[in-house]
Amino acid sequence: MESIKNSELILNPDGSIYHLNLKPGEIANTIITVGDPDRVETVTKHFDNIEVSVHRREFKTQTGTYKGKRITVISTGIGTDNIDIVFNELDALANIDFKTRTIKSQFQQLDFIRIGTSGAIQPNIKVGSFLASEIAIGFDNLLHFYKNVSFLNSNFSEAFQKFTNWNPKKSAPYVVLADEDLLSRFISEEDILPGVTATNVGFYGPQGRVLRLQTEDAALNDKLQAFEYNDKKITNLEMETSGIYGLSKLLGHRAISLNAILANRATGEFSETPGTIVDKLIKKTLDLL
Repeated sequence: MESIKNSELILNPDGSIYHLNLKPGEIANTIITVGDPDRVETVTKHFDNIEVSVHRREFKTQTGTYKGKRITVISTGIGTDNIDIVFNELDALANIDFKTRTIKSQFQQLDFIRIGTSGAIQPNIKVGSFLASEIAIGFDNLLHFYKNVSFLNSNFSEAFQKFTNWNPKKSAPYVVLADEDLLSRFISEEDILPGVTATNVGFYGPQGRVLRLQTEDAALNDKLQAFEYNDKKITNLEMETSGIYGLSKLLGHRAISLNAILANRATGEFSETPGTIVDKLIKKTLDLL
């Protein structure tokens, strides 16, 4: 088997992978992703112990055990560009032999659980509620750089583009589903809603926020709220889920995105206790794992 070139699999002098600064064996099969590096310890403060703690750039990682289960928590930073780095490097840690620089013969599947914050766009979704992304629609273009994406739901994305009169200068939206087993584990809880999550390429203009700059399509959020396909409506906006789902499927892993709804764009509300809401979702997630 041909070895992977140094320019493609970049390792640090200590043998760790380039961006994450992690070595094989330092991650668990179950991985919780958060955006904010400070949120890593809001998860791991509940752990029985921590065996690995590494922080480089926006990527902070801690691996330990919770009630005897080994779990890794890693911050990705914001956006699917960072997801591309984190997920490819985590997969490499599990499925590439760093000494021979070859793909391992035995595949190691990882479970990814995103614990993130999000804003609802449907007025009936309450601030403070929890939502599991059953479907993600990506406006970020990441999956279009990869082959073998037959799992994408092209009928859904084509219907969306037609309904919204999508500007062709923007990246073509793509639609990808959550892992069914992980999804069923979380939506079996009465207080976790299933939803359709739109992954945006920015926080302001791409999500229809106007401060001093006008958006190309001032009605976009209204269109997102009104769009429906096979009885599914877009429920919330955030910035990572489509990349997480897409790369997980490409690499053979499982993923679920859990959202703490801190804002409702339709009603103009924002939570007065965001930290409390996120911590409640963290504790619920850990117990369900």
